[in-house]
Amino acid sequence: MRYSIPIFLHILLLTTIASTSYADEKPLRLTWEKNILQIHGDSIPGGVIEIWYLEAYCRPGSTDRDWHQTVIPHETVLISSNDDGAQLQLKCNLEDGVEVVHTIKSSSDEVTFQVKAHNPTEKVSQAHWAQPCMRVGGFTGCDDPAEKYAYIQKSFVFLDGKLAMMPTTPWSTTARYIPGQVWAAPGVDRNDVNPRPLNTEIPSNGLIGCFSKDDSMILAMAWEPYQELFQGVIRCLHSDFRIGGLKPGETKMIHGKVYLLPNDIEGLLKRYQKDFSNQ
Repeated sequence: MRYSIPIFLHILLLTTIASTSYADEKPLRLTWEKNILQIHGDSIPGGVIEIWYLEAYCRPGSTDRDWHQTVIPHETVLISSNDDGAQLQLKCNLEDGVEVVHTIKSSSDEVTFQVKAHNPTEKVSQAHWAQPCMRVGGFTGCDDPAEKYAYIQKSFVFLDGKLAMMPTTPWSTTARYIPGQVWAAPGVDRNDVNPRPLNTEIPSNGLIGCFSKDDSMILAMAWEPYQELFQGVIRCLHSDFRIGGLKPGETKMIHGKVYLLPNDIEGLLKRYQKDFSNQ
């Protein structure tokens, strides 16, 4: 069958557009070294997002206790990494014998985490929650050493169903360690969270995030289930995932997301509601 010249040109144009679109949607590149997960992308303000992955695994009873008594020592190793940088797998070996495997995949505008926590021992594990520490100084443009907490004013959670910029109202200022801010997840014992100032409000969802320096983009993190949302002290934001302890032989699955999206809060919420329908 012969095509007329206009139809042929039309097909060629569509093919070119599709190829260009595919090229523009290449996945974010992932690397991991020395406990730092890096997310690379040409569109990322600051060039890269760094996540201390993982900062700590934690015991319950942590809210008013020395931090060193809360942390369960662990070691993380890289199991595999794809050549294109779109997927890698890590394994954490906890001091109490628990094994946690992290499968991390990227697309053009998000990173997905699938976590499998397993207790192969004959003892109950006190691993109740864990901390992925997302550094946001470069993304927000607030990395001036003289202004350690300027990034707070670019950061948000959701309270009473609405976007709430930090510092929120109310804002707690007393705790064993200051500064910082913690929002305990619904149903989580308030004795089992970070020993930083504990906000009296309960978050409406598991999202915590920030806006880029020019307000053109959003960086946000969420986990299911989650223990707390946390504004930290090294230009970081946390959605800390919940394990809830592990019985002998027990396995639990947890999943998370990091979103890198245009500045569209409604769009972010739609993505979140689709990805975390149980919340």
